[in-house]
Amino acid sequence: MTANLTLLIVIGILVACGVYLILERAVSKMLLGLILFGNAVNLLIITLAGPDGRAPIQGQTDSTQRDTADPLAQAMVLTAIVITMGLAAFVLALAYRSFTITTTDDVENDQEDVDIARRREREDPED
Repeated sequence: MTANLTLLIVIGILVACGVYLILERAVSKMLLGLILFGNAVNLLIITLAGPDGRAPIQGQTDSTQRDTADPLAQAMVLTAIVITMGLAAFVLALAYRSFTITTTDDVENDQEDVDIARRREREDPED
């Protein structure tokens, strides 16, 4: 099996940009990162599925292509698209709720987490 090197490089760039955006503090950037990452994974699944082929229908004959396409990869991508859109809708709802409460798009540190981290630093002295 041979893979398209250009497509793999594009997938790598999409994954890198998606991870970078997911690690940002702004919820809108996190949402864009999730969408980029989801699209990169979908492209990876399609790329790894193999070459094009006939439709996986019994009794169909086509003289131009000998092998049938893998329907599992297509089903996985379709499922991944639905999951990504559901996750995007959820993050969009969280962003809207956060913006209506705080009128900002940034995620702030939780005060309880900061207090626990300070307490842990006092209890564990450096060796």
